[in-house]
Amino acid sequence: MLNGIWLALVLGSVLCAAFTGRMDALQQKALESAGDAVRLVIGLVGIMAFFLGLMRVARDGGLLLAVARVLAPLMRRLFPDVPGEHPAMGAMIMNLSSNVLGLGNAATPFGLKAMAELDRLNPRPGVASDAMVLFLAINATSVAILPLGTIAIRAAAGSTSPASILVPTLIATTTSTATAVAFHFLLRRRRRFRFDRFAALAPPAAASSLGADPEIPGPTQMPPPPGRAVQLVLVGFTLALGAALVLHVARALTSATAGDVAREVLSSWLLPALIAGFLAMGLRGGVRVYESAVEGAREGLEVAVRIVPFLVVILVAVAMFRASGALDLVISVLDPVTSRLGVPAEALPMALLRPLSGSGAFGVMSEILKTHGPDSFIGVLVSTYQGSTETTFYVLAVYFGAARVREGRHALAACLAGDVAGFAAATAACHAFFA
Repeated sequence: MLNGIWLALVLGSVLCAAFTGRMDALQQKALESAGDAVRLVIGLVGIMAFFLGLMRVARDGGLLLAVARVLAPLMRRLFPDVPGEHPAMGAMIMNLSSNVLGLGNAATPFGLKAMAELDRLNPRPGVASDAMVLFLAINATSVAILPLGTIAIRAAAGSTSPASILVPTLIATTTSTATAVAFHFLLRRRRRFRFDRFAALAPPAAASSLGADPEIPGPTQMPPPPGRAVQLVLVGFTLALGAALVLHVARALTSATAGDVAREVLSSWLLPALIAGFLAMGLRGGVRVYESAVEGAREGLEVAVRIVPFLVVILVAVAMFRASGALDLVISVLDPVTSRLGVPAEALPMALLRPLSGSGAFGVMSEILKTHGPDSFIGVLVSTYQGSTETTFYVLAVYFGAARVREGRHALAACLAGDVAGFAAATAACHAFFA
């Protein structure tokens, strides 16, 4: 799918430029955008390394396991057919906890482990069970309270408030997940999607098709309670930071409304507070904070280097599409409709590409931030799109492919419904916060 989209962008741009007399501009933009992509990644490397270093400290300090414990009661209600003590339940909880914290690298091994265990519980391998469909619906639209990658790219693009998208993103991603879950329960018993309707397509249950269990990262037990000295340091720091926040709000209220002060605090205080919280979690868990942060930063460097080819090819294609005049033509056709819905036509490529390719959408977002500015309305809107949904087709392909599921039943419909709801909620939230 992405191959066809990219090819259509490039060839369509060449044809449009040929008919509009913009071949010189097309050629110049193609060369400039390739260099811009590399410069963007250079600016991104440090931010990505720092944030992933912080997340490694928090994970080693037990944050991932703490979130998993909070999610456990809800998961037992959502998956009554999966025994609470079964390995599938533990793997699903850890997978979704990783996604909540923005730990995509850790989420995938847990997800594959969960699919392996759900496959063992499945009476008809090859046909997605209700638990498999629901797990993927949540996974593909999972609530991500920390869109660190999006914040990093906004900071690299020169945003004065890169974390301002946190609250709109949380609203959008919560809506997306709730909608996907609702559609699962709405569709699962419809005749077209009933599990027993597909029983003839698969043999009875046999051994799991996934073979050896995937490697599971991170600690598996909560760290012991901290010593008295550490407790005093953490309490003292928390009280001091709280006092500073109270003083800041009191001073700000003398010249601004309560709503403006709340938005300012959320946009400027939330990210530093998260940084301090991650380090406090590591300190509380007895983590050697510096060494753990360095290990996480090394992972961030690897991630940044991996995305260079994807950014280069997609940024060149989008820049050619814009320089050729083709984007202006598309906008002129779509704008009368999308503007009435509050969606600028310039943001549509991001909305359409996000479910298909994470790297492709990342590149499109980067190009839009460069063109319109990271703090423009279009900039915050596409940033919220990026942070509030997952790459639906990638998640379905990887997890169903690993479990050799040939019939996904209503998984795609539930996930796409969640995507649409997430985009609608992101648009509404951005209008409420930034318009």
